[in-house]
Amino acid sequence: MAILYNTDQNLRERASSCIENDFKHNAIETAQETFYVKRGQLVEEMPDWEIIRDRAAAIRNDVTKNLDFYVKQFAERAEANGCIMHYAPDGEDALWEILGIFADHGAAHAVKSKSMMSEEIGLNEVLEQAGVDIIETDCAENILQTAGDKPSHIVVPALHFDREAIAELYRKKRGYEGSSVPEEITHFLRSILREEFLAAEVGVRGCNFAVAETGSTTLVTNEGNGRMVDTYPKVQIILVGIDRIVPDLEALDTMMCLLPRSAVGAKMTAYFSVDSGPRKPGEVDGAEEVHIVIMDNGRHTLINTEFEAMLRCCRCGACLNICPVYRHITGHGYGSIYPGPMGIVLTAALEGYDNLGGMPFACSLCGACAEHCPVEIPLHDLIRQHRINMVEEHKNNPVEVPIFKGLELMWSNRAVYGTAMAAGRPIMKALADGEKGAMDESSAWIPIVKGWTSKRDFDVLAPELFRTWFKKHKKERNAGSEEGGQDR
Repeated sequence: MAILYNTDQNLRERASSCIENDFKHNAIETAQETFYVKRGQLVEEMPDWEIIRDRAAAIRNDVTKNLDFYVKQFAERAEANGCIMHYAPDGEDALWEILGIFADHGAAHAVKSKSMMSEEIGLNEVLEQAGVDIIETDCAENILQTAGDKPSHIVVPALHFDREAIAELYRKKRGYEGSSVPEEITHFLRSILREEFLAAEVGVRGCNFAVAETGSTTLVTNEGNGRMVDTYPKVQIILVGIDRIVPDLEALDTMMCLLPRSAVGAKMTAYFSVDSGPRKPGEVDGAEEVHIVIMDNGRHTLINTEFEAMLRCCRCGACLNICPVYRHITGHGYGSIYPGPMGIVLTAALEGYDNLGGMPFACSLCGACAEHCPVEIPLHDLIRQHRINMVEEHKNNPVEVPIFKGLELMWSNRAVYGTAMAAGRPIMKALADGEKGAMDESSAWIPIVKGWTSKRDFDVLAPELFRTWFKKHKKERNAGSEEGGQDR
């Protein structure tokens, strides 16, 4: 699975399908409001929140500007810790490296914790084709794997499932016989996953932040499965994006101050692991062999471009949690493993515009995402820049060009504007519902106009311009004053 997983449908078709799903709306709305309130309370408790945001943005900018140095430093320290480094310029290289590790160990069974990098390169599908039985151990990811579904949120990927649907899914696919009580489902999942952990030859996981100074990788989870993945199997594979690096532990502390608060409105997640190499002599657990696959996959192409700020992203999902468009079309409406505002910017930057459809236009440009971004990425500006680029490269809808040129002409010329209003008023009145005084769904047969009137009413233009009415009203009032004065 590549970043774009649904190019068979265009944005309109995907969005329409999602909008008709009331459960998805309710689930997203509830989650957004919960995260919004909890994050707001925590931010309120931190008077230096904005200072920390500034510091985090500066840290991330420093890493981007000196990326070669920090990648080299991280790799050297990780190797000194006993890790085996693999360098992958793109996703295909990463897949070959990982397949090679499995082949070298004759491994056919693996457990995995949540990793967006693995989603990005379609790791599960490739390993399964190679005969590897790879099991997702994060609850939400296991639900998606069992259902054969795609994530709808980068932090809460199975947000579009409720407990009834989850219980029914496991009854059909895994022989679950219990109720829809979440604790009961969790106990069932734990019982089947425990056997998978014990049998796995390889553990695969992602990395929230890689610390250049110490060569350490970190993992932030709430379920404890990540620690099982990196301690039970003898061989461990860690996927690290080049944009995951922080300079030192102090910088890590700053980022961890922001990440859980921005992601789910929590001061800290249940589990936070810092791993520095394989098991040492005398240690009781940990992998005997640790491979770190450090991937670029197009990220370096963002450096020194208008999209460089996107490399600051820490994948917290805060922009999704506040986005009004995401609330309505949900994660599946975007057709990308990276949905929402950050998803639009990153998907377009990494995948290009050819298969993107109208994704950059699924944004109101309200700027709420930028206000909530813990590393101050101007997401709405970057989305707007993608739109500009698409128009310049003729990748947008060709019908829009003459329409907007006509509107530009109308709004920049007073005479043309007045003529258009005068002509448009009787036309709209003729198409409007007489009782409503507005164009409604009955006019949805008209191309372009139907995009509005099929869903909501379009008020008919006023009988005259306000400017015209005001001039007439002022003239009448002045005339009345003069008459009054003459009477006196």
